[in-house]
Parts: sequence; C-alpha cells; structure tokens
Amino acid sequence: MLLPGVQTLTAFLIILPFSPGFALIEQAERWVYLATFICSVSCLVLFTAPAAQHRLERPLRDRVRFKQLATRLIIIGLVPLSLVLILVTQLVVSEVGGKEAGVGAAALVAVLIGLTWWLLPLRRRSA
Repeated sequence: MLLPGVQTLTAFLIILPFSPGFALIEQAERWVYLATFICSVSCLVLFTAPAAQHRLERPLRDRVRFKQLATRLIIIGLVPLSLVLILVTQLVVSEVGGKEAGVGAAALVAVLIGLTWWLLPLRRRSA
C-alpha cells in the first residue's frame, strides 16, 4: 500500500520543476521542494529494495533473514516518507494559504505522524 502512494507522489514531484509556475516560487521553497524530492526518492528506493533483492538472490536460502531485512528497510523508509508528507504539506498549504498556514499545517501533520506511526506502535510494542 505504501509503494503506489510513494510512486505517485514522486511522479508529481518529478514534473513540478518543469511547470511554468515553479520559476515563481521563492528560493527557500525551492530548498523545501528539493528536500521533499530527495526524501521521496529515498523512500521509493528503500521500499522497492526488498523486491529487487528477492529477485537477485533467487532462490532465497534464508527466508527468515530476508523477511527481517525487508521489514527493516520498510521501517527505515518510513522515516523519509514521514518527512515527505510533512514537507509536501508545507509546500502545498504555503502556496494556498501563506507561509504561516504552511508551517502550522506541517507541524500538525508532524504531530499526527509522530503519534500514529511512531509513538503509538513503539509504545504498544514495548508493553
């Protein structure tokens, strides 16, 4: 479920600099865009790595080890995905509602991701 979303988001981010309006955004927003794009590509690589490794290592000799590695790669990929969602929220809301609204919306998304993706599962795991 994560992979199609990341693929779609990355595709939109790829075409953004080629649109006429991109030249009008401030330099600071360009840096935010660049960070967003790099994080998006990073999580795309991390999320697809298990599939690539599975094909290259075929036949799998140690399935348990492979599943552990795949799980780690996906969890690591959630870090840049978290950043992508925060940064892309900032970009979109800033464009529509101004810088303050963008920062506020990004902070709200950061808290939501921090609680639901990280704090709650890690807390439940340790209980």
